Amino acid sequence: MEKEQTTASKYKNDVVVLAHERQATTNKEHEKGMPAFSSSRRNFLALAGSATLGSAFLLNACKKSDDNTPATYASVTLTADDYGILNYAYALEQLEAAFYTQVIATPYTSISASELSLLTDIKNHEVAHREFFKSALGAKAIGGLSVNFTSINFKDRASVLGAAMAFEDLGVGAYNGVAHGIANAAYLTLAGKIVSVEARHAAYIRELITPGSFAGSDVIDASTGIDRAITPTNVLKSASVYIYNSIDVSKLPL
Repeated sequence: MEKEQTTASKYKNDVVVLAHERQATTNKEHEKGMPAFSSSRRNFLALAGSATLGSAFLLNACKKSDDNTPATYASVTLTADDYGILNYAYALEQLEAAFYTQVIATPYTSISASELSLLTDIKNHEVAHREFFKSALGAKAIGGLSVNFTSINFKDRASVLGAAMAFEDLGVGAYNGVAHGIANAAYLTLAGKIVSVEARHAAYIRELITPGSFAGSDVIDASTGIDRAITPTNVLKSASVYIYNSIDVSKLPL
């Protein structure tokens, strides 16, 4: 438990420092129409690892109305600017945060103490990422997405870790696929910091599945040693299996 709190605390402190650096350019970015941080948002971010936030999100997932009519889900269109890219990242972080929150809430059979501890660390990171983007975007943030995890057996280790590997590899590729389109240097720096954490997650999950396989030719180009980039269209093809909402990424950079 102490390790879990220390890991989450260090990560959240790093994100809070970024938020303070970002605040220094608030007035300038307001003039340009860019997302900016407020003091209250920075304070809210300090709570980013809260399990309560994750639980509230899960309660909103997969809802249907009381009269048993089919549920409807809001469509999302991402804009061709930094707002669109940040919301794209926010959508993916919502998905990952919801997934890991469920993993910790209902651990798979025979999960070891070590696995539970480190998966809890990952959950805390993803919740921090999600709340960071929500706070940074403010009124420009898309709404909460409704997740669909019916294809995942959360009591089965292979099912959970297989989904975790898919999410983490997808996340790394997604950040790499849109980084070139980020106009604001502060956001580009932030994306670089977050994608490095996602890559650490991906390596750990692969190690759990097959020891010694922290990276593979399916995600890293052997000739360059560089992680692959995945276009928004291809990311959505994979992610849409787990999201009820329709998301239009056609305006994002290719």
